[in-house]
Amino acid sequence: MSHQTGIQAGNDVKDVFASARSGDQYRVLKIVIEDEQLTLGATKKASKKWDQEYDSLVLPLIEDDVPCYILYRLDSTNNQGYEWLFLAWSPDRSAVRQKMLYAATRATLKKEFGGGHIKDEIFATAKEDLNLSGYRKHLTSQSAPLPLTAAEEELRQIKLNEVQTDISVDTKQQTLQGVAFPLHKDAVAALERYRDKKLNYVQLQVDFEQELIRLCSTEPTEVKDLPLRIPKDSARYHFFLYKHSHEGDYLESTVFIYSMPGYSCSIRERMLYSSCKNPLVDMVENNLRIEIEKKLEIDNGDELTSDFLYEEVHPKQYAHKQAFAKPRGPAGTKGGRRITRPPTGREEED
Repeated sequence: MSHQTGIQAGNDVKDVFASARSGDQYRVLKIVIEDEQLTLGATKKASKKWDQEYDSLVLPLIEDDVPCYILYRLDSTNNQGYEWLFLAWSPDRSAVRQKMLYAATRATLKKEFGGGHIKDEIFATAKEDLNLSGYRKHLTSQSAPLPLTAAEEELRQIKLNEVQTDISVDTKQQTLQGVAFPLHKDAVAALERYRDKKLNYVQLQVDFEQELIRLCSTEPTEVKDLPLRIPKDSARYHFFLYKHSHEGDYLESTVFIYSMPGYSCSIRERMLYSSCKNPLVDMVENNLRIEIEKKLEIDNGDELTSDFLYEEVHPKQYAHKQAFAKPRGPAGTKGGRRITRPPTGREEED
């Protein structure tokens, strides 16, 4: 509460306060309580940047057993003028009555000086809390988040464990689609060669023990060879450069094939391959810049015929929607055909 001790600033202090608020004449003001009023203990002018002369100006003003107030001007400003630090010094060795008196008068000094000019306020009982290092620690603690309650900490942990969408070649992490295992360097190198058209086929497999996606094969492959590349007892990822003609144009399209031979694989293998698939595709498209024209999922290599690939890459487009054909009713349920005539003029008059 303001003025609860009845102590107020003397006229000389008010004049210094007015001058300090309106310009850069002062760097430091020391205020003490004498004869039941706030009086000026010392003043210092600025000669360097605020942080370059902070310790040399502030520390000599404080005494080991006597409280005081110190106002220190920063170089920053707000809409009212320069910003100031308000330092309340109350050493442990000072008398209890003095501690209480200075504590009860702090609000009065802030009101007399103008609270809008005070950027930060520090209460200190030891010099290490009042020096420049102590002030910077104070700033750090002010910017740190407040301690969390048990419920808030539980919510924070839930949010930390929520799925992420970042995907990387070198890191393993949970993603929106599943788990992104990192690619082994040999797999990355093979995919880069594939991107540069030096390979036309890359097969990858998941290493469950090392939690990696490893290179399995880069054997040259044509469409007729593709069914032979699909294992019948384990899952694989395949990148195939499909070379073909479409509407008179020669095209080379990347087809990604995820082969999973049904229940001949363990549940763990099915889950991990399914979980790693989308992160792998995203990484290949976004990081390695390989444009995938078509993504396929198969359980049997026999499906991969030339016609099948062509229709998947270039699905038929229907120009007109087929008209709905009204079904005919069962025969013999209708009577004879009836002919209706428009009414004659006489019938209309009647």
